[in-house]
Amino acid sequence: MRRLILVLALLVAATARADDLLQVWAQARAADPLLRQAAAFSGAQDASAREARAALLPQWSVQSSELRESGGARWHTTTSSISQPLVDLAALREWDASRSQASAQAARLAAAEQAARARVAEAYFGLLSAEAQLATARANEEAFARQVSEAETRFKAGLSAQVEADQSRAYRELARSNTLAAELNLADAREALAQLTGAPAPALQPLRRALAAQPLPDDAEAWAQRALQANPELRALQLDVQAGEQRISAARAGHLPRLSVGVDTTRQRGDGVPALDAGRTPTQVALRLTVPLFAGGATAAAADRAGFQRDAAREQLEAGRRAVLREVRAQHLAVGQGAVQLRAAQAAVEAAERALEATRTGLTLGTRSTTDLLLAIQTLAGAQNAQTQARHRHVLALLALNQAAGSLGDAELAAVNALLENR
Repeated sequence: MRRLILVLALLVAATARADDLLQVWAQARAADPLLRQAAAFSGAQDASAREARAALLPQWSVQSSELRESGGARWHTTTSSISQPLVDLAALREWDASRSQASAQAARLAAAEQAARARVAEAYFGLLSAEAQLATARANEEAFARQVSEAETRFKAGLSAQVEADQSRAYRELARSNTLAAELNLADAREALAQLTGAPAPALQPLRRALAAQPLPDDAEAWAQRALQANPELRALQLDVQAGEQRISAARAGHLPRLSVGVDTTRQRGDGVPALDAGRTPTQVALRLTVPLFAGGATAAAADRAGFQRDAAREQLEAGRRAVLREVRAQHLAVGQGAVQLRAAQAAVEAAERALEATRTGLTLGTRSTTDLLLAIQTLAGAQNAQTQARHRHVLALLALNQAAGSLGDAELAAVNALLENR
């Protein structure tokens, strides 16, 4: 029975593999409400473009009416009307504007996909950070608990004062408080990931322990120029300005004549139909020229409104351009500093480990105090937390830099995924 239980346990462990970043992204891509909302907006704008195009295509309507007179005579009339615009610059420019808006919304959908990748990465490494923080907090609490037990043993043996035990208890209780806070933070991190995937947060593959600092990308200005060319949010804002220009043209074209061709067919039947019209289907083909003369100032007001909207879009584009440049430069600096922080954090952990070992030895020899040991334990825990955060920040800064430059795709996620441990 014990062998059977062991085999079953090994089978369960083999099937319960931790998810990696790409697996979590695949779940979020299918379930993230914000990404699906952006896709719906893009579809709606495509439909608006098709609606605007319909004004340039043939229009066909059929009317049917039946009349009755008091004497009993009645007749039925069916009218078919087909029209095709030949020259309608206002409708043509409105279609151009709708197509530009559809392209802008498609760019926003691409930006939403990149933002979703970034959110998944943030939630993924946020959960890993929370797990590491909790593990460190619990280890810290256990270390202080052992110190309390040792201090009480020494006090009972008359080898130390009561103050050492009390001081150890104070550190233990503070560590317990940190553990509770870390548990709350972990629960929230799990919910943050579940919010994106629509499913409970799975076990995750962590970063490799031997993670080296990633090489610094090209200089910041090269990344800035790349962002100005490829950032989808900026592309969407540029298309908004273009659509604004086209809507100004559409509004001004409201003063221009419109030309269309029409084919009207009428058929009458019944008792009251004149003999000359019985059985006949008159057909008229006509060119219709419509010349707008005066609309109470509506056309001029529409042109003014379109001009102000275009100006607002231009200012929004400039604000977006400045924000993107700031983000690119900030994230490029964060990548460079992250490499330095990684090396510093590793050195801090190694130094804290040596200091703790030396303090334990000094406490045994009587050259160091309990306070020194408690502080050494606390310093090591802080250094370990700082190292974990630095590792995750460095990876996230690389992804954020690619997002700002408009190049955060599946390949970039796969490159980060290759830095994870296989479990």
